[in-house]
Amino acid sequence: MKKTPEWLRWAKELQALSQTGLHFTEISYDRERYQRVAQIAAEILAAHTSLAFEEVLSLNRREFGYATPKVDVRGVVFREDRILLVQEAMDAGRWTVPGGWADVNETPSEAAEREVFEESGLRTRAIKLLSVYDRERQGHEPPFPYHVYKVAFHCEWVSGSLRSDGSEITGADFFAEADLPELSVSRVTRAQIHRFFQHLREPERPTDFD
Repeated sequence: MKKTPEWLRWAKELQALSQTGLHFTEISYDRERYQRVAQIAAEILAAHTSLAFEEVLSLNRREFGYATPKVDVRGVVFREDRILLVQEAMDAGRWTVPGGWADVNETPSEAAEREVFEESGLRTRAIKLLSVYDRERQGHEPPFPYHVYKVAFHCEWVSGSLRSDGSEITGADFFAEADLPELSVSRVTRAQIHRFFQHLREPERPTDFD
């Protein structure tokens, strides 16, 4: 398991303190201090990643309320001994397990089923929770300016046929474990896919978690 860099842990904690403080305080002097804390967090992230200072601030301004981790939900679909992957246009055509941010008013399993359908055209049913991971402990690159939990479900193919929307997703196909394409490491790692295959071979394997 990869250890989160200290600079990233500090930046995330500062951003969370700023976000929570700005949500609760009604004192203008305190708001200025919390805004400065957000700027320091952005400066740290900009110094260690390819993100620009203003880009980090813009991402952080979209968050409000008490700071909690965001939830990235993935649907893992198998056909015999092959796994479904989709091709991400935003990541130079690299491949990933279908998924994205969970939406309000849907359960985690519903989010996984929706993402699989939107990105591949397949109707599925979530049948097992495979993993709940802390993104930064799993070797994903690049680091995100906020804390993320990654939740993966084994989804059983019910109906539909493969298709892609041609904009965000430019391809969808099934791949053997030994013949994986170049992966979008921001979204999924090779080690995670190997674990998913282990769950396929050992259905009684318990859920993985950090």
